[in-house]
Amino acid sequence: MSSAVEQKKLIVTEIADKLRESKSTIVVDYRGLNVGEVTELRKQLRDAGIDFKVYKNSMTRRAAELVELAGLNESLTGPNAIAFSNEDVVAPAKILNDFAKKHNALEIKAGVIEGNVATVEEVKALAELPSREGLLSMLLSVLQAPIRNLALATKAVADQKEEQGA
Repeated sequence: MSSAVEQKKLIVTEIADKLRESKSTIVVDYRGLNVGEVTELRKQLRDAGIDFKVYKNSMTRRAAELVELAGLNESLTGPNAIAFSNEDVVAPAKILNDFAKKHNALEIKAGVIEGNVATVEEVKALAELPSREGLLSMLLSVLQAPIRNLALATKAVADQKEEQGA
């Protein structure tokens, strides 16, 4: 009997560690997805380096309380799967949100973003953000704009002087 309790304690500790270490955690209701769809979703998440697991709600609730994320507990009803990302904050939200748009059966229930419990709306807003590479390219174009404008103005002045001299 005690070995079963010990196994449960290990699972609670595992979930708590994942919640503590992950930059982004998303809780979804996967009811209504068939095996092929779940396999496709798992593959997309695995390719992005995201851990996607199904845990018992009671164990997840205990783990959430251990890491002081009790606000997550109200979302832990029914069959849930949890996506943990240790690297990218946006990736799990983006993948799950895109998948939910194509498959109405997948429902995003809540999330934890960098240690703070997030609502469905916050998770979806995070999913709509551009990727890290997209944000960096936007920043680069903003940084290049003044130099580009200076070069165009200098060229215009040079062309004007050339016309006056000719």
